[in-house]
Formats: sequence, structure tokens, C-alpha cells
Amino acid sequence: MTKSSWLTLKLGLVGFIAGGFIGFLYRPSAFIIGQLPFDVVITRGANLKGIDQVLIPLAQTSFNNMMAIAGIGAAIGIIIGLLFTRK
Repeated sequence: MTKSSWLTLKLGLVGFIAGGFIGFLYRPSAFIIGQLPFDVVITRGANLKGIDQVLIPLAQTSFNNMMAIAGIGAAIGIIIGLLFTRK
């Protein structure tokens, strides 16, 4: 791999992480409870038991939103990397 492709890859990874963090901060809230914790979101609610299982769809939506924004962040990072390495 060339140095320019490494830069593009690194910026894509940074964009993915930054997008995931932003997506986590802007996850939807549950009525009265508020935003779900990270461990519930990252497992898509698989670790919820009992009455908390009603929150599984919200956990799945939160995870999907977080991954979508992370993907957008990765795409932006890659585009920036390609623009910087363009000769």
C-alpha cells in the first residue's frame, strides 16, 4: 500500500469512529427512561430481560442509527483522504 492509501484508510477509520460517537450521542430516547446505555445499544437489546424487553425495538433503532451515522462518517473521511492525496 502506498502512503496516500494509508492516509485515506486512516481518515476513513477516524470518520467511522467519530460518526459512531456522534450517532451514539444522538440516539433516540425512551419515554421516562431517557437514552439507553451503551451496553444495551451495542448488543441491540439482547441482554434485556423481563419487562425491559419492551425496549428492544428502541435499542435496535439506536444501534441502526449509530451504525448509519458511523458509515456516513467513514465515507466523509475516505473522501477527504482521497482529496488530500490527489495529485
